[in-house]
Amino acid sequence: MRRTISVLSAAVIAIATVVFTATPALAHGYITSPPSRQALCAQGKVANCGQIIWEPASVEGPKGQRNCSGGDARWAPLDDDSKAWPVTNVGNSITFNWRIEARHATSTWEYFVGGTRIAVFDDRGRLPGSTVSHTVDLGGRTGRLKILAIWNIADTAMAFYNCVDVKVGGGNEPSPTPTSNPTPTVTPTVTPTSSPTPTVSPTQGPATPWTSGTVYEAGAQATYGGGTYKCLQKHTALPGWEPPNVPALWQRL
Repeated sequence: MRRTISVLSAAVIAIATVVFTATPALAHGYITSPPSRQALCAQGKVANCGQIIWEPASVEGPKGQRNCSGGDARWAPLDDDSKAWPVTNVGNSITFNWRIEARHATSTWEYFVGGTRIAVFDDRGRLPGSTVSHTVDLGGRTGRLKILAIWNIADTAMAFYNCVDVKVGGGNEPSPTPTSNPTPTVTPTVTPTSSPTPTVSPTQGPATPWTSGTVYEAGAQATYGGGTYKCLQKHTALPGWEPPNVPALWQRL
């Protein structure tokens, strides 16, 4: 009898492990305007970004780093300055807009150019809203700049990292057109207690309205903005990933 119970327990644990491993990682936050590198990857505007196209809000690492990836190898393409990152033409003052997908008590928000911190905003442990904006003065700097923005969490040793490429002083630079849509090769794992239970879409049947938080299977159909779309790859829908914005995931019918 004991052996039977042990076998059943092992089977339940194995099934639970599979379910939780397949659940998408909980998103947190990233800069949408001017578009950060992860935002551009998620929009399909830069090729060979790897897994970041699925999780632009999840670039998290220990506090105190000065890189775009947060020191996490999954997001290493964000550190590659040789990529043709599109730039945003700006003036001497920029308003950075964050999309917060999981709220955390916040200590500070920091902005760096090179190794110099040019702005800091102290939230003193408050919870942010669903969007956060900061206006930063560039101090008379001109030309192309890579701005590192850091969201420091108050009650953990972690922070979220974003890099934004801008050009001060006019002049246009071409935005690259990716030749292929990258396919992520690493499946993230999550803690079961922090992961929502998403709705799973059917692979066949009539198209239903696109809804954030739904797990769309390849072949499922959804409607959005008056059009009908076919899902190309299984994924969990997030705000900003509406079908017209992510051609790697949706094909218009």
